[in-house]
Amino acid sequence: MTTALPARVALVAGLHPEARTRAVDRLLLADPGAIAVHHDLSRITEGRVERVVRDRWGEVDRVPVDLVHACASCTLREDLLPLLCRLAETGGYGLHIVESWDGVEPRLIAEALTRTVVDGRPVTHWLRLAAVITAVAADRLVADLSSTDDMAGRGLAIATADDRTVAEVLAQQIEYPTALALYGAARDAAVGAQCAAVLAQLNPAAAVVSVERAPLIDLTGGRFDTDAAAARMDPATAQPPDHCEMGDVRTVTWRRSRPMHPARLHAALDDVVGASLRSRGRFWLASHPDTLLVWDAAGTSLAVQPAGPWLASLPDAAWDLVSDQRRAAASLDWSDGCGDRCQCISFTGVGLDTDRLVGLLDSCLLTEEEIAAGAAADRADDPFADVLGPAA
Repeated sequence: MTTALPARVALVAGLHPEARTRAVDRLLLADPGAIAVHHDLSRITEGRVERVVRDRWGEVDRVPVDLVHACASCTLREDLLPLLCRLAETGGYGLHIVESWDGVEPRLIAEALTRTVVDGRPVTHWLRLAAVITAVAADRLVADLSSTDDMAGRGLAIATADDRTVAEVLAQQIEYPTALALYGAARDAAVGAQCAAVLAQLNPAAAVVSVERAPLIDLTGGRFDTDAAAARMDPATAQPPDHCEMGDVRTVTWRRSRPMHPARLHAALDDVVGASLRSRGRFWLASHPDTLLVWDAAGTSLAVQPAGPWLASLPDAAWDLVSDQRRAAASLDWSDGCGDRCQCISFTGVGLDTDRLVGLLDSCLLTEEEIAAGAAADRADDPFADVLGPAA
């Protein structure tokens, strides 16, 4: 069999190895001309990486990989991409499956497969990324999204300085692709339905399918759009639904136009973050009125970081310098007096008490009296100053 360039590639990612491997097995069995490549990074912090290549009949090759620097990015650049390009040149396989390692986020691999230059040519000369699929185990999904474990503690670190949490990695793996393959849902119908609801609400753009029952090969005929996936995940531009409820899984998006008081928000953080499995979005802090702040929480871990200025704080000409997605989001958020400054944070959880959560968040806002008095906040004592810099 000879296939034309660019060759078709499907990326299968996921924190749960059994679910991921079963999904790859289904693809291999469905296409006799498919081959799968997996890099075992379990000993990468010791400088050791092993490459495993297999087809529907079993292992074809298992070899150690010599790298200048042992890291996930180096493995991609120095071994995976050259290998895939060589395989594509031979034209011997109809589908090239990349099975990622547990702790690798699919965005890293997907963008390498579409944006890298190999031997002076864009990698897209050889490869077409047809699909990105994240496989998830039903019996571990909710527990891992609420976990306090870090990746290193589970032996899943992909670098010596990997300080990511299990919940953070799993959330990123779920929110990036356009297909989510749920494994083991049939063992318990209630658990399966709950997991499907969690996945659908964390990534409304993705098809949620069964590893055991769905024809996964049908997902590999298109072309994955990395730009659209990146825009979907950008909390500075996302426009999530206001409310969604499927069984006991709920999502609520808190939208307000007044700024938050830094001290009151800081005091409420534990309760706010702990209320849901996942929360993300953009927010406006009274002590930093010109800075768009990103909120990114998974499990019990919260990351807050600046993402540039609100467009309302810039001259009109600056609008031409930002992305179409950013301009569209600013236009949708726009209100008289505040411009695009707003609170837009989406929360997803099992048994989420939305009324209590919204009330708690509302209590963090500056009151009308505080705004009228010109007291934006007590800027002399800003608990976020160490993270964001001095108050404005």
